[in-house]
Amino acid sequence: MPIYKEVNKKFFKKWNPEMAYVLGFFAADGYITINKRGGHFWSIQITDEDLLNNIRRVIRSNHKISSRKKIGNKKISYRLQIGSMEMCEDLSQLGFSERKTKNLSIPNVPEKYFKDFVRGYFDGDGNVWVGYTHKKSKNPLNVVRTVFTSCALEFLSTLGKRLEKFSIYKGVVSKGKGNYYRLTYSVHGSLKLYDFMYNGLKSDLFLNRKKMVFDRFIESRRVAAVAQR
Repeated sequence: MPIYKEVNKKFFKKWNPEMAYVLGFFAADGYITINKRGGHFWSIQITDEDLLNNIRRVIRSNHKISSRKKIGNKKISYRLQIGSMEMCEDLSQLGFSERKTKNLSIPNVPEKYFKDFVRGYFDGDGNVWVGYTHKKSKNPLNVVRTVFTSCALEFLSTLGKRLEKFSIYKGVVSKGKGNYYRLTYSVHGSLKLYDFMYNGLKSDLFLNRKKMVFDRFIESRRVAAVAQR
């Protein structure tokens, strides 16, 4: 007998922190497909199985998470696929389509939940880097940079403008080497983003490995400040 697959089909109908996070992650690493028989599916495919399990839990799904490893790639890719016309239609109402890569736009996320949406997108298509600049000088600088990437220029431009409403300024949009764009924040903006995305967070919907990069940088600054006293 086929196993009945459960999911909260109303998940994308009402804004809350979990919905905003999953929507942000879907904007980065999700897609909608419609097969030849008219079946509607939405999927998220990532390399972090624990986070995908957390996403499956909040949408109250018992769907199987599949895995595969591409030839020549050491990382295993995990996919959660949900068959639901209702949920796909809700995603469509929020502005997502089958071919969203270059036509991606930011939904009308309530300000209350925008930090969750940003954290979700950052976990999917964001990166944080810590290192030293001016390495050959006597006083190299330890810096942090935060980058959001997308093939949709308008998406990143709008993201930068909306973040300014939360006093996160000086995001620079630039063209990447491939067919994509970057929204980059230097030290001050990165620290503001850290506060925005993580302070007061009570949910386990975040990638710990990315948060830890921020944490280590903040701790190194604290240690350096103490040493200079």
